[in-house]
Amino acid sequence: MIGIRVALDEARILRRCHIEGHAEAGKRGTDVVCAAVSVLIRTVLRVLADKPGIHVRGEAPQRGVLWMEVDYTPEGKEILSMAGLFLIQGLDSVVQDYPEHCKMTTEVFSSSPWPH
Repeated sequence: MIGIRVALDEARILRRCHIEGHAEAGKRGTDVVCAAVSVLIRTVLRVLADKPGIHVRGEAPQRGVLWMEVDYTPEGKEILSMAGLFLIQGLDSVVQDYPEHCKMTTEVFSSSPWPH
């Protein structure tokens, strides 16, 4: 099962995403659920990586684990808002299509959503 935790700030802007686990919906290298989740998060990371007003940190410390954190200034708010919406809607589509292989929780916070 892939577990996804998404944290939004009070303005409902994406601030953190943590993905962990394996869908086990197919053989390694052919799992459509893992592929969909990976492509969504990697695309958002690449889009945000060089945008003014956005600072992205993240890593994949081991197979089956990926996290990202985002800080932004007013200059980067709009693009981050749209990228976050894209990511959440895309991940939600995967969860809706494959609920036995993927789950997602979303929280809104007013301070740090979880420790590093």
